[in-house]
Amino acid sequence: MGIDFYKKILENNKAWSNTKLAEDPEYFKRLAQGQQPPLLWIGCSDSRVPANEIIGAQPGEVFVHRNIANMVIHSDMNMLSVLDYAVNVLKVRHVIVCGHYGCGGVKAAMGNQSIGIIDNWIRHIKDVYRQNRVYLDSIVSENDRFDSFVEINVKDQVRDLAKTSIVQAAWSSGQELYLHGWVYGLDTGVVKDLEVNLYNNNDLDRVDRLEF
Repeated sequence: MGIDFYKKILENNKAWSNTKLAEDPEYFKRLAQGQQPPLLWIGCSDSRVPANEIIGAQPGEVFVHRNIANMVIHSDMNMLSVLDYAVNVLKVRHVIVCGHYGCGGVKAAMGNQSIGIIDNWIRHIKDVYRQNRVYLDSIVSENDRFDSFVEINVKDQVRDLAKTSIVQAAWSSGQELYLHGWVYGLDTGVVKDLEVNLYNNNDLDRVDRLEF
């Protein structure tokens, strides 16, 4: 994994580019003209969960934001900037929060072992566990508890996404915007739709609904 690996990925890029040009000489020229993706993907940084490949999408079809454990945190200006650009400039119609079974960030939040600066990030996930402790602690199997927590975390992030001023403003103006929660199976390659699909703020508590 030294310099040879670095040289190899540069060679891979040239090979990929040549393959695309052989299929369509105008491919990159069209891509360079702009983007109008219908989808924003908020996923985990895990290298085994590539957004485009999972859904069979081509370059230009998915706007992507990734972080540890696919979190939607209201003070995260990186995530909010991506969301604002996707919703208000690109006018995406769908936002998917996609977690995955076996997520290391979620697993770390279930324990007390210090890992490093990530300890501060996963405090937000620990809050989710605390809010669902009675149910999660009732699950005897540790693996089943882990899988359930992954799903619960995704659902919570979708609801937090709906509470952002960006999404609330879009819905208030009548913009068509759908929020979804998925979990990806590393061992199957298949996504599970958690059926938390929001397209207005009717499912939110009254205190979370913003007036514009």
